[in-house]
Amino acid sequence: MEWDLYNIQGEKVGKCELDDEVFKGGVNQPVLREAILAYQANLRQGTASTKTRGEVSGGGRKPWPQKGTGRARAGSIRSPLWVGGGTVFGPKPRDFSWSLPKKKKRLALISALRLKLQEGRLFVIDKLEVEKGKTKEMVSFLKSFGKEEEKNLVIVNGKDEKLKRASSNLKNLRLIMADNVCGYHVVFNDNVFFTQESLEKLTGRLKHKERVEK
Repeated sequence: MEWDLYNIQGEKVGKCELDDEVFKGGVNQPVLREAILAYQANLRQGTASTKTRGEVSGGGRKPWPQKGTGRARAGSIRSPLWVGGGTVFGPKPRDFSWSLPKKKKRLALISALRLKLQEGRLFVIDKLEVEKGKTKEMVSFLKSFGKEEEKNLVIVNGKDEKLKRASSNLKNLRLIMADNVCGYHVVFNDNVFFTQESLEKLTGRLKHKERVEK
């Protein structure tokens, strides 16, 4: 299918071709949701930890005799009932991560791209270059599309130090290479910008001998 091609000034300069196998078809919401949950789970550190009554220091002896004091029976000052005592069923370090099959990851990314396409929030740039690597150059780029107040994902073909430096101070802009993008990145940004080179690279990565699920 044909799609509008823009320059860095936000002007339409022609048309580009989007691969039907990748961009044409429905959005698989269940797989997309599963991929997002997996990505978020993998971000969790799982380092929260509490001490049980056996790990808290102190409390080696009985604080007072069992009978005769008029107070409640107590065996240790580190009982969970006491201030400073151990924690019952508290968190312990654990691994929250889980992985998806490659086919599901690919289908989730395809679904996310199709969703942005249907919303009209996918843009293809003929080339994206900055002369001095200044932040204001990328701000000007976003303003030319009227997207400076929204969250934007810019997908590039390879490393570009000037482009990286110009984008690093912008909280609403994420720069990522086509090799590393996933469905989560696409969904959780309002707009997605491709360069022609990065679009070709990502399309080649997503195309498969087997038929993509519609």
